[in-house]
Amino acid sequence: QVQLVESGGGLVQPGGSLRLSCVASGRIVKINAMGWYRQAPGKERDLVAIITSGGTANYVDSVKGRFTISRDDAKNTVNLQMNSLKPEDTAVYYCNADVVSALGFSRNAYWGQGTQVTVAS
Repeated sequence: QVQLVESGGGLVQPGGSLRLSCVASGRIVKINAMGWYRQAPGKERDLVAIITSGGTANYVDSVKGRFTISRDDAKNTVNLQMNSLKPEDTAVYYCNADVVSALGFSRNAYWGQGTQVTVAS
């Protein structure tokens, strides 16, 4: 069993910063891509940023230059540094990881439980 646990959400004023973290635990053999998604009320869950096992990062256009995704493979962690936050960034943010587990060396996508980010004055 693999679990992802996010932390770091909260309430911040426009222009402020937050750092989200996600830790993967369990019988992990390898973690491939890791990413952050977000879902605003009444909308679908959309990709925000993704980082490959080789460290290549990609971002949705709306966060380029403001958000930075990073990973620490020694700690099975992926982070999302969010700067210059805007009200439209308000959403529940979910961590996602493509994991090869020790359970039969199966490969599956896992999700965290989500963390609320609210940008408001």
